[in-house]
Formats: sequence, C-alpha cells, structure tokens
Amino acid sequence: MNWSLLLSTAFIVALLTSAIRLATPVALAVLGEIITERAGVLNLGLEGVMSMGAVAGFMVAYYAMMAQLGVWSPWIGLAAGTVAGIAMGLIMGWLSITLKADQVICGITLVLFGQGVANYLYRQTFNSIAAQGPGMAFAPIPGLSHIPVLGPVLFDQQPTVYLTVLLTLLVWVLLFRTTWGLKIRATGENPAAADTSGVSVTRVRYQALLMGSALAGLGGAVLTVAQLNMFTENITAGRGWIAIALVIFASWRPWWALGGALFFGLADAIQYNIQALSQVGLGAKTLPYEFLLMLPYVLTLVALFVRSRASHGAAPAALGRPYTMRRVE
Repeated sequence: MNWSLLLSTAFIVALLTSAIRLATPVALAVLGEIITERAGVLNLGLEGVMSMGAVAGFMVAYYAMMAQLGVWSPWIGLAAGTVAGIAMGLIMGWLSITLKADQVICGITLVLFGQGVANYLYRQTFNSIAAQGPGMAFAPIPGLSHIPVLGPVLFDQQPTVYLTVLLTLLVWVLLFRTTWGLKIRATGENPAAADTSGVSVTRVRYQALLMGSALAGLGGAVLTVAQLNMFTENITAGRGWIAIALVIFASWRPWWALGGALFFGLADAIQYNIQALSQVGLGAKTLPYEFLLMLPYVLTLVALFVRSRASHGAAPAALGRPYTMRRVE
C-alpha cells in the first residue's frame, strides 16, 4: 500500500469529489422512499424503479443525442427516467393501495418486473453490450470552485449534485413545514384518524408514492446519464436496497438520508480509487478486488447497525399496512 500517495491532497480531493458524485443516485432514491414511507407505504421495489429509470433515461438521452439536441440530451434523459419512475409508482400504487395487496410481495414483484423489462428493452434496442450515451458536463460555480480543496470537492460538480442538495431541502420543507407534509405524516402514523379529519388516505398515499418513485427513477437516470454514460444489465448493483436500508439509518429524515448516502458514496469511491491504483501498480495489490467490491455494502450495513437503536421507534406506525376507508353508517 502506497500510503504517501493515499494521503496526498490530490488523492483526497479526487476521492471526496467522486464520493459526492457517486452518492447522488442513492440520495435521490432515499429521499423518495422517505416520502413514500412517511405516508405508510413500504416500497421495496426501489431496485426495479431505479432500473427502469436508468434504462429509460439512457435510451431517451441516447436518441436525443442522435437527434443533435446537444446539451439538452442528458436533461431530456433525466426527465424520461423520472417519468419511468412515476409509471412504476402507478403499478405499485394500484397493487398495494387500490388492490390492498401485501406491500412486501408487491415490492419484490416490482423489482423483478423492473429489472426484467429494463434488460429486455436494452437488448432489443442496442446490439452492443454497453452503448455510450451523451454524458453530462461539470458545472463549476464561478469563484467558489477555485477555493483550495473545498472548491473542486463542493463547487465543481455536475448539476445533478446541486439538484440533489436542493431536493433534500425541498423534501425537508415539504414534510415538516407544509400542511401537505402534515397530511403525509398523519396518513403514515394513523390513517384512521386522518380519514376521520377529512384527509383522503388513498389520494395522499398515491401522491407520496408517485413523488417518491419519481425521485427513485431520477436517481436511476442520473446513474446512467450523468455518471456512467452507459447502460449494462444490473447497473443499479443493489443501490435500491441500500437506499431502503439508509431510510432506517436516517430515521426517516431527509438530511440524515443525505449523510447516509454520502457515507455510501465515500465507501464506493474508496474501492474505485484503490482498484484504479492497483491497476497501475500503486495501490493495494494484496487486496482481492472482490473484497473492494463488497466494501461499500459492508460499511453501509455496519453504519445501519450502529444507527439502528437511534432509529428504533421512528418508523411510521402504519408503515406497510393497507388501509380500508371507514364507512359511515
């Protein structure tokens, strides 16, 4: 292990910069799941939702690039991924809210459906194993991006990073500073009382689920359009499941969710950077790459275990329970 290289300023700046970028898709999915679960709906299908957002975003961005739409191509792809997420949310809503099916089974079904359809669409559309998309340019903030160390880490990122921070603030305001957020939390805690007070539990749960699925779909599109610039099978690589775990880590609070996503992004960035150094003979050759691949997931589970006691009792009381509207005799 070349410790002098790993402790250099250039390596640390590169590590933190990539950590923030890698955290973005997971952070968006976690924010979406927090909204959904606050309304009492347990959506375990995030992996499928992200997969559909990833393939829809990539395909639309690719054809937008072919149509010579220039810098608008990735943004159109992100919009398509968001729409794909909403479509998956409608399926989940119909199964779990309208039909009142078991939400765990519905979520697992959504994962299998989303991954299967995403892989099928890609195979039918592209002949190559990994086609290349348009990508998204970085957007340095004038003045701030030139600050030593902090400048390139915080203020020389892709627009999706800034968008994620803004969405975190908006979700926090929505849930804890608006009447609609109060309705969402009431629906998740005591749907019968919310129904009695005139709140439509079905409508609020559908709204929360669609908004949460839109953010998860956007997260999948960010992964393929803004980060990797390509789509391959199983490209989400368990990020949807990590997002569900980070909801518990965050105690269903947006800012803690952003912190948990950054922790996962840092662990992911560590394994990528060490692997890259190993390729050129500067890293830890003694560490098998399989260990490095599992490092982000192991560290996330450790963080979840540490935070599990603090999250005890923070879950919405009616989470995962279908609600049948009371009839007035």
